[in-house]
Amino acid sequence: MVMASSLFSSSLIDGAALSSNSSRNLHFNLNTTKSKKKKLAYYSSCRSSWQEIAGVVIFSAIPFTAVKAIANSSIGQTLQRRMLITKNASLQNSSYFKDLADKARQASLYFFLLRSAIPCNSYLMNSFWYGEDRPRWLGPIPFDYPSYLSGELPGDYGFDIASLSKDPVAFQKYFNFEILHARWAMLGALGALIPELLDLSGVIHFVEPIWWKVGYAKLQGDTLDYLGIPGLHIAGSQGVLVIAICQALLMVGPEYARYCGIEALEPLGIYLPGDLNYPGGGLFDPLGLSKDPVDFEELKVKEIKNGRLAMVAWLGFYVQAALTGKGPIQNLLEHISDPLHINILSSSFLNS
Repeated sequence: MVMASSLFSSSLIDGAALSSNSSRNLHFNLNTTKSKKKKLAYYSSCRSSWQEIAGVVIFSAIPFTAVKAIANSSIGQTLQRRMLITKNASLQNSSYFKDLADKARQASLYFFLLRSAIPCNSYLMNSFWYGEDRPRWLGPIPFDYPSYLSGELPGDYGFDIASLSKDPVAFQKYFNFEILHARWAMLGALGALIPELLDLSGVIHFVEPIWWKVGYAKLQGDTLDYLGIPGLHIAGSQGVLVIAICQALLMVGPEYARYCGIEALEPLGIYLPGDLNYPGGGLFDPLGLSKDPVDFEELKVKEIKNGRLAMVAWLGFYVQAALTGKGPIQNLLEHISDPLHINILSSSFLNS
């Protein structure tokens, strides 16, 4: 009797163990299948055929080939001759603008009539953002500001606690980099906010409106439609490798032109009267915002201030995406709905 009960109990234990092992194996097999499917989707999104890569290379080479063909054609030569005729007058106007811009930055200059040759809307020139009397980053607090930051460049608040700008050459290089990254940050912030705003408002429905999830969706093998229009894929149906190659090839042209300077477009008959950071002309200033040198110097300050704000905003976008997994517009709406309980210090924000 005791032996039978022990055998029965041992069989029950063995059966429970087998059942537990089988459930564990089944769960393990399901997880393995899911992981294999994710890996296959990832590899399929990164893998591309040679036809797709060749098509992207040919498509990306079209702008360079067209520019070279136009520059060497009779049309390009005609455009170049016309540009040379007007270039001398443009050079004189450009030097005149630069002279007025330098005068606009001088703190000792308060009254200067600008209507002598080129119309200007400003009679009173007060260089609030330039020179020794410009605003500083600590405001009224006394501080030994670096002497090499003289307020000649827009956005110079005397901030250089690491002494990175002691070398004038390095200072100009860092300023060029800051302008470049500020403009990219403003464009990127617009691209991150607008799709989510349009999707939440119901104007346009996107497959994935949140900026950081778009790349993740491509890694999962999803097809993305531009502007929410079904079938308008362009590169949205391609793999990550094809998109990366296309992005690299399309950026070669602008980066090469930036490296060569504003003279890179002269073979096409386009003369830019400005400099590397502010090329000007009809191509980069179609609204003519730089016609008034005083207003133009103020616009430079506004641009760099908004660009710095955009770069800081991107830091906030990254932190929000890591903590909440949501887009910036959704985070803002939730915070406005309950600011006391949904904020960066609340547990609901961190656990959402």
